[in-house]
Amino acid sequence: MRRSLDTKGQPKSSRSKLARAGRNGVILSALLIVPVLLVFGMEFIQRGSWEDTWTWISGNRYLFALNAVMTFLVFSLLYSLIGSLLPAVGVSTLLLMLVSMISYFKQKLIGEPFFPWDIFLNKESMNILPLVTSKAAMVRLGAVFGTVILIFLLSRWVPRLRPRPVTRLSLALMSLFILHSFGVQSPWTLKVMSAAGANEIVWNQGQNYGTNGLSLAFTMNVKNTIVPKPPGYSEMSIASMAERLNELVGASKAKAAAGEKPNVVFIMNEAFWDPTLLPGVKFSEDPLPTVHRLQEESTSGYLLSPQFGGGTSNVEFEVLTGQSMSFLPAGSVPYQQYISKPIMSMASYFKGQGYRSAAIHSYEGWFWNREQVYKHMGFDSFLSKEGMTSPEYKGAFISDDEVSRSILKEIDTNEEPTFIYAVTMQNHGPYDDKRYGETEISVEGELTDSARDVLQTYTQGIRDADRSLQLLIDSLEKSGEPTVIVFFGDHLPMMGYDYDVYVQSNFIHTGKAEQWSLEEQKRMHSVPFVMWSNTDLPKEEVPVLSNSFLSAYVLDQLDLPIPAAWAYNVELAKKTPGLLRSLVVDSNQGLHTKVPPSAEEDVEKYRELQYDEMFGKQYLAKYTESHGLTRHEGPVPGEDTAYAASERAAP
Repeated sequence: MRRSLDTKGQPKSSRSKLARAGRNGVILSALLIVPVLLVFGMEFIQRGSWEDTWTWISGNRYLFALNAVMTFLVFSLLYSLIGSLLPAVGVSTLLLMLVSMISYFKQKLIGEPFFPWDIFLNKESMNILPLVTSKAAMVRLGAVFGTVILIFLLSRWVPRLRPRPVTRLSLALMSLFILHSFGVQSPWTLKVMSAAGANEIVWNQGQNYGTNGLSLAFTMNVKNTIVPKPPGYSEMSIASMAERLNELVGASKAKAAAGEKPNVVFIMNEAFWDPTLLPGVKFSEDPLPTVHRLQEESTSGYLLSPQFGGGTSNVEFEVLTGQSMSFLPAGSVPYQQYISKPIMSMASYFKGQGYRSAAIHSYEGWFWNREQVYKHMGFDSFLSKEGMTSPEYKGAFISDDEVSRSILKEIDTNEEPTFIYAVTMQNHGPYDDKRYGETEISVEGELTDSARDVLQTYTQGIRDADRSLQLLIDSLEKSGEPTVIVFFGDHLPMMGYDYDVYVQSNFIHTGKAEQWSLEEQKRMHSVPFVMWSNTDLPKEEVPVLSNSFLSAYVLDQLDLPIPAAWAYNVELAKKTPGLLRSLVVDSNQGLHTKVPPSAEEDVEKYRELQYDEMFGKQYLAKYTESHGLTRHEGPVPGEDTAYAASERAAP
């Protein structure tokens, strides 16, 4: 039999085998080399320098290898789906580098990396775009897109290098299986991670990503999208707690004041904080005369916020529901992830007390899914930016004065007593835009010019917030309408990359959050709150109180009946008034990285009550009286109702 020869006299079958072997060699080399380069690029973006990147790699070789395995699985999956090597390299590079840059800027701005559940934030994620338009950001974006474009241009001349159908299917199934195993942390993957030296640091996600690498830390967090059931949770456990809670409820009913019910107005002012707490910085005049006066005359103190620089809806969640972010995965957003059915809240509580419950927010109603969440919470109406007629602006956002006028109109319109939860937007960051032009208050101190500009812009915003509060007080004093105001900030402002203004003013000693002392952690999460009323309320100074305990505290101050779950909050706040994921404040103001042994059992019961309401069988409702915590779902803007937000527009 004669074999077919090519032009060089070699058998064609041999040439075909050599070509196939060469093609397979190129594919195999790409599958091994590309993930390593991708990990190096991702970590370089995260760490900001070749030196820091190489220090991490050389000191954590097994972790680096495990991160390369994660990126290999993503690359293999994309290759099997796309079916062409270079386009798969381009798509993988674009996807993973963008994830790295998002995580980098999120970490720089608010101290949190990119989490798996951030993928579902949709339009909310666009809110970060104005914050990442610096020259450095543009250079990074340009480098990534330039690389990707070059790869796709090369793909026009380089062979497609398609894998066989069986190989594609095998790669896809293998990649999905292993990624899923690492995501849910199957027993065999735990052994692999342990052998590589991986150590998941759930309570400090910045350190978690910095130590383990972005790809691995991100994968570790996948399991945290599911909230595990507390070990002790059962109907018997909740029923046992209900006996004690019913006693507390009975006591609160006995002392509940009779007579006229005042309006109750909660104002959560965007990024409100007291900059006069910065050491070594002087202001030409007091930026907060109203708040400082109320701190002397009325109940006031500091709230321990679960957030810094962003995540406003998480603070709302704690205040409105009495639940704690400490029991949810780090970086999660309950408004987006967990609230898809009616949930007990201050809105539903006050409805049960004969109040009208109204929400006001001077921004888009869809943001953080508020339109749906407020409906599940039982608000009768929600006035958002869309429902405001020709609102006044200060800078890029609707003014705080506009929100105060909307509150007054809501009170004046209603015959029933009114509960209002208002959220402002005027002083939202960033603060390097000189949005107010010349500011009223000048700042002196050892600051760079850019840091001074940021602080002066922020200070003008909180000066306006203070005036808006006084505007509201003056109007209510004239009207004589019985009203209680609770005014507070949601979190400290983000003032520069790496906490720049705070570091320059010596409020903290470093821009690396993982190196803060417990006292510095407390400072960076403590926001002032003040109360005002034209009714007779006691004066009290509150050193620290978690946002999740605020609703129960206010009801107790107002001598209103306290529902069972919140009665537990009142008792727990006496033992651990401050409760964050990695910072706990005890009754003696002692600071701890975790719950002290003396309060462990009580905090675990709190966790069980929260799980019961949010994810469990809601046994507590079976064994206690609701006290008006109805599960009614009020209207949202656009529904056919006489009380729709669009018909309650501000003047």
